[in-house]
Amino acid sequence: MPLRVEGTFRDALAKADRPLAGMWVCSGSPLIAELCAGSGLDWLLIDAEHSPNGLESILAQLQAVNGYAVHAVVRPPFNDTVLIKQYLDLGVQNLLIPMVNSVAEAEAAVAATRYPPQGVRGVGSALARAARWNRVPDYLARAGETISVTVQVESTAAVDSVADILKVDGVDAIFLGPSDLAASLGLLGQQEHPDVRAAVEHCLHAAKAAGKPAGVNAFNPVIAHHYLDAGASFVLVGADVALLARGSEALAAEYIKPDNGDSSNDGTPASY
Repeated sequence: MPLRVEGTFRDALAKADRPLAGMWVCSGSPLIAELCAGSGLDWLLIDAEHSPNGLESILAQLQAVNGYAVHAVVRPPFNDTVLIKQYLDLGVQNLLIPMVNSVAEAEAAVAATRYPPQGVRGVGSALARAARWNRVPDYLARAGETISVTVQVESTAAVDSVADILKVDGVDAIFLGPSDLAASLGLLGQQEHPDVRAAVEHCLHAAKAAGKPAGVNAFNPVIAHHYLDAGASFVLVGADVALLARGSEALAAEYIKPDNGDSSNDGTPASY
């Protein structure tokens, strides 16, 4: 069994000599999360924005993947100071904050991860898994070192402000969301449209100029490799639920003949 990773996702990106490949974990299942953790991928995104994940299921998934050589990144449903505090106290070390559209929103995301006076994170480490219930020496002073913050650029407003968002101290990376970006451009469902690709590439170039990593979501291998060639430092290239859906559909297509209107078909699955 692979050993657990050390350091944050920020550290992994800084040390990597190649782009890091990951997948979404959306099922809410610790078993599926552990199964994916052993895949050999570099990172997993445990999602709570569009998936049935609450505090308890996120905690269980963090525990399930802890013994594997994979970085767990967690996406909250929105950029909320209280929710981020709860995630951090659970032991989330790597955050992907969705729908960050401005410098002010990026600064708020970072502030939520820092104790005063650098930020606004509430102090409760004696009660929290993050500090191993006060077993991590000097956790309050060192907590910022254990947390990485990636903000998601997925609107025209965010694209317009990307250079300034990248300058925010404590923003370790940006992540491009082509689906929401397409919707923001009036191109709903057309995440591979040339205008969307141009906006993504603009952000990749801005990140390179700023000296910070940029990632992108791209399930289409052709598009994923295109963005990697354009400078993406990390990618999400699949999802647990999508793999299961497509795999089960493939089984059905292989072993169940379609009903072509033959009245002799009594509904019994065909025998091969």
